[in-house]
Amino acid sequence: MKPSIFLAGLFHETNTFVEQPTSINSFQITRGKDVFGFLGNASPMDGFLDSARQYGWNVVPGVDYRASPSGMASDEVFDTFWREMRGHLEPALANGLDAIFLVLHGAMVTETHADLEGELLARIRHLPGAGELPLFAVLDLHANVSARMARHASALITYHKNPHTDARETAVRAARHLRQVLASGRPLRTHYLHSRILLAPPSTGTADSPMRELEAMARTLEKSAGCWEVGIASGFAHADTPDTGLSFWVVSDQPEIICRDALNSLSQAARLHAQELRPQEWELPAALDCIAEEKKFPALLVEPADNIGGGGPGDATFILRALLERSFARCGVILNDPAAVQLLCQLSAGQTKQILLGGKGSRFDPGPVEMEVMIERLTDGRFELEDKQSHLAALAGNQISMGPCAVVTHRHLTILITSRATAPLDLGQWRSQGVDPAELEIIGIKAAVAHRCAYDPIAASSFTVRTPGPCTSNLHSLPYRKLQRPIYPLDM
Repeated sequence: MKPSIFLAGLFHETNTFVEQPTSINSFQITRGKDVFGFLGNASPMDGFLDSARQYGWNVVPGVDYRASPSGMASDEVFDTFWREMRGHLEPALANGLDAIFLVLHGAMVTETHADLEGELLARIRHLPGAGELPLFAVLDLHANVSARMARHASALITYHKNPHTDARETAVRAARHLRQVLASGRPLRTHYLHSRILLAPPSTGTADSPMRELEAMARTLEKSAGCWEVGIASGFAHADTPDTGLSFWVVSDQPEIICRDALNSLSQAARLHAQELRPQEWELPAALDCIAEEKKFPALLVEPADNIGGGGPGDATFILRALLERSFARCGVILNDPAAVQLLCQLSAGQTKQILLGGKGSRFDPGPVEMEVMIERLTDGRFELEDKQSHLAALAGNQISMGPCAVVTHRHLTILITSRATAPLDLGQWRSQGVDPAELEIIGIKAAVAHRCAYDPIAASSFTVRTPGPCTSNLHSLPYRKLQRPIYPLDM
């Protein structure tokens, strides 16, 4: 008889320092059999569905809610999700299920629930028939994992890479583990430890210290300690919750003492490496001076404080203003400004218009820039990922919509204006709009780490710049209230 596996998803990275709340209207909702439409789109859902097809499983689809990173989610989002998911899950439990598989982010927050994924897993466990079932959850590397999540999940399986080029692969790995559990009948437990370390997003890349060393150590421990999975979540520092920060866990059927030894080893290593962290960010004028002197083009101006992938509004004007004052040959920036696009869409290519651009989404910004622009082209903003393993595929699959877009020019500046904040993680974002980023001298990028897979191959130089914003790397400047203290580096 085919094993029956229930499948659902809830995916949102919540930046609690962004002023604008996130309503249910921001979520893409997929229900029932429509969930099978994720098959082939390069997302974690695709990874699980493809594995289930190979293993001959009967997949019972529930509901999937997902939204781009943004501000605090409303309670309505979770209340509605739970009501819908429960409506699918309870009948499935009554008919007989062999396991439950969830695709989550791990750093979602609502007005009431600081540990939303922990609340979700606990509610599932309390449903009749779900108490002893294998309960697997795939998580983003930036999850803020809690003891409650670990207590109620049989297995938490997280991405190993940032940029997240292995999101689909992670779901495939989780499905493989689940297959072993179903075949053996051996129960798994998730053993958890918080490091008491807070990492700014630019410090969470897995090609850099400390994540590079910790990931290598985790893979070694998996082999030496006989663990099914040694998980590391770098955490999402822009969510103010008690569990925010770097955490570790072990998924195993081994005695707890073996798992604790592995966790303690990781924690000790993390403390040593964290003390060596010295985030390096340039002042914007100094970065531009260096670019002008070295003339290594294209040069990237990376702005973590307005990181769209971390919930930033994507319309900060600091780089725009700085480039307007310089005389480079051709520069490019992407700004999210639906109001400006709506105004420009009433015109045609070749026309000019005086507009107020950007500076509307954050109290840190000096405000919109008034400028006359020429319309090069107007589009629907849809594009297909050039890299099907792009970080962006973890969220939205390989078909991306930026909403209606306008490509405009102002002197030496080419500006792509979007209607939907879209993280700059794939060069198809530019090329689909008729712009070759490799021909630009300077490119403004609203990201922290995840842009690297796309942009590093074409970049001759890169400068991470310090600006004000809701995704600032200066964690000391953030008004944490719920974060459990002490924690490094806020408390030395």
